[in-house]
Amino acid sequence: MPTYEYACRSCGERLEVVQSFADPPLTSCGSCGGSLRKVFGAVGIVFKGSGFYKTDSRSNGATKEKAGASEQARSDSASKEASAPAPATSNAAAGASAAASSS
Repeated sequence: MPTYEYACRSCGERLEVVQSFADPPLTSCGSCGGSLRKVFGAVGIVFKGSGFYKTDSRSNGATKEKAGASEQARSDSASKEASAPAPATSNAAAGASAAASSS
């Protein structure tokens, strides 16, 4: 349950009360009977991980350039695979090369 801080508008006394979200807010001071107001303080939020800085974001131009570079890399690797001779993987070819080296 959250802890709420109240301050009296008349005498300035401050008090902290643990209340449920469903509980109604306090309205009168226990010391002088004046009206209370909620005091809002800074909330402690900690962002962990990457992606919370302006420099972590990419602009649209950077992603387009990267996409173009990756497409170029794919086409380069595809052309290298097409021009390279395929290695022999059958057992008959392996046996023939072993027989040739032993004679």
